[in-house]
Amino acid sequence: MTDQALTLQPIGRIRTTFADKVDAPRQPAAAADVPGVIELFEGRNLEHAIEDLAGWERIWVIFWFDRNPGWRPKVLPPRSTTGRKGVLATRAPHRPNPLGLSVLRLERVDGLQLHVRDVDLLDGTPVLDIKPYVPYTDAFPESGSGWLDPRTADPGAAWEVVFSAAAEAQLAWIAARSPLALRERIGNTLKLGPQPHPYRRIRRDKDGGLTLAVQDWRAGFRVDGQNVEVLRLYSGYRQSQLQSGAEPGSALELHREFRTLFG
Repeated sequence: MTDQALTLQPIGRIRTTFADKVDAPRQPAAAADVPGVIELFEGRNLEHAIEDLAGWERIWVIFWFDRNPGWRPKVLPPRSTTGRKGVLATRAPHRPNPLGLSVLRLERVDGLQLHVRDVDLLDGTPVLDIKPYVPYTDAFPESGSGWLDPRTADPGAAWEVVFSAAAEAQLAWIAARSPLALRERIGNTLKLGPQPHPYRRIRRDKDGGLTLAVQDWRAGFRVDGQNVEVLRLYSGYRQSQLQSGAEPGSALELHREFRTLFG
């Protein structure tokens, strides 16, 4: 029985603004109020299964890491200061069975749609199960934290992020032409820390400036104490790419118009 294969069938999927794993927060507590919608599938009597769920403030969401092929017995967590750790002693997605667990705030139930907050899942992630979060039995704040140094502050929105007038104008122009929640994505990422970081796609340029990548957009910013100012947006496409042909309404055409207008 130890090698018995198990069959799981998703009950729905979640819709979020995160298309790629490098864009998503690494824990729900770091998601900084990011919204999402769990879309439950029709035809499985799930409308009855979620009766009485609306009264709960938070829910456990069990999901499938569908974009993580294979697994790794040892991983390097972002907060590890002593090298690689066994994957089962971490929250890394590269697991023997790619099961994920997040606790999300339940905003409202609308038919088979669950509107949630503090989302750290990628868009389209299969949802396997939902359970209510019960504070008196699910929270143990005094528990030991293993290899994780208890003196290390938990990730959170410790930085103040503001946008220059130029950046606001650029973001407004993009928002009128693209469904990407770019302003929200930039703010949520930089609130977690503006230091160069491969997972958050923050790098230091040759001239010493700092740049954040969000999909195919780039945001240049500066840091003053605990304050981060986003100075301007620019395209992630190279000039040679922008000069090539593009279908009307395509992403490349949008970036070409942006470059023409804003330089």
